[in-house]
Amino acid sequence: MSATPDGPQLWNRRLALLVAATFFMEFLDGTVLTTAIPSIADEFGVSPASVNITMTVYLLTVAMGIPLSGWLVERVGARRIFCLAIAMFTIASLLCALSPNLTMLTLSRILQGAGGALMVPVGSLVVLRGTPKPELLRATAYLVWPGLLAPVLAPLVGGSLTEYLSWHWIFLINLPLGAAAFMAALRLVPRAPTGRGRRLDWLGLVLVTLGVGALATGLELAGTHPEGTWTALGLAAGMSTLAAGVLWMRRAANPLFDLYVFSTRTFRATHTGGFIYRATISAVPFLLPLMFQEGFGWNPVHSGAMVAAVFIGNVGIKPVTTPLIRRLGFKPVLVFASLASAGTFALCAMITADTPQALIVALLVLSGVFRSIGFSAYASLQYADITPQQLTSANVVSATLVQLAAGTGIAVGALLLRVFDSATLPGPVLGDLLDSTAAGSDTAAYRGTFLSIALLMLLSTIDSMTLHRDAGAEVSGSSPN
Repeated sequence: MSATPDGPQLWNRRLALLVAATFFMEFLDGTVLTTAIPSIADEFGVSPASVNITMTVYLLTVAMGIPLSGWLVERVGARRIFCLAIAMFTIASLLCALSPNLTMLTLSRILQGAGGALMVPVGSLVVLRGTPKPELLRATAYLVWPGLLAPVLAPLVGGSLTEYLSWHWIFLINLPLGAAAFMAALRLVPRAPTGRGRRLDWLGLVLVTLGVGALATGLELAGTHPEGTWTALGLAAGMSTLAAGVLWMRRAANPLFDLYVFSTRTFRATHTGGFIYRATISAVPFLLPLMFQEGFGWNPVHSGAMVAAVFIGNVGIKPVTTPLIRRLGFKPVLVFASLASAGTFALCAMITADTPQALIVALLVLSGVFRSIGFSAYASLQYADITPQQLTSANVVSATLVQLAAGTGIAVGALLLRVFDSATLPGPVLGDLLDSTAAGSDTAAYRGTFLSIALLMLLSTIDSMTLHRDAGAEVSGSSPN
């Protein structure tokens, strides 16, 4: 059912599916180019390292563009901005496919990132605004799956399209999807009143945008040049500029967004322990293809197909996730998901090229199961106690931090790989543990990295254990008492 122009919309499954589909396009395009980099480099006559900029500018534009989305929605309207975002993303995809050189591809990716920066937060806001708290679990179940599936399907999709067609098809497949999404958005997204009198907090926007951009750049450099001066400068500039932005918005009469959403414990938990959870989870789709290809010698298609086992776990557990949260409540589910995820990471550290592939598939399916449960629980919990007046700010803040968590996870994974690849391991116990399964192999650094992110995940467990036992009960419907 849809809304009246002046009234709140009701829960709309078709709208949620539309938004989820646009999310999938945006998330997929963030990482799908990884396996196509050598082909693009050959066609343009540049080094593979040079092509990395097309991924960096896309992710950077998405992260920097999100803070403006909340004001645009209130000023122009969610329907117009969401349709504009889909159109920008689709047109940019065509330009990417037609790019004759690296410069054009890079500029097209910036435009594509600008569309994605609006598509994700505005799309989720459109769904959340019309969803009553008891239906929030159902709504977020639709919104969560693109972020779960896209990173694990990207190696398979990118590898297959590049291997059997060409890298251009990575972008061309967005054209029919984008056109269909645009037409559906015109019909499904309701019109809503706009706040044309609200002034834009220009200083807050500049500080937050520059801070997010500098921090995202620093995180990107931390994964490739952790010892470089620009890495430290980027991270320091990002954190200090964001801190200045926070101080300004706490005192401004009309801040870019309301930071008092962090006074809500359930929202705060989603971006303390939840930030750690998302970061460590995001490192896995980055690490697994590298380990399978560099450590085990598998080709991109074989590697991508194996990583897709995580997708099976994500999808398979979906029908059970909502009943599980309703039965047990958020706190037990989050503690279980983080502990179980840490266990699967530790087991990933033990696999080698000689491990039966059936066992590897089983492990990755389990990892996908626990990943899906945790993601769904955090996505629903964060808005459990947020008021309608706070929803726009909470949505924008959340979207920004989710992007930074993903970047942090990849950066930490890459940094740990470099540390374990070059370091002399202290003591016989750790050295024997990392070398016990395949002495002299190229996978010791991956084993150390997986064990480290398993330990990091336990910090999320500790945070979840401090939640009240009734946290988010209005959404979960559970009664721990």
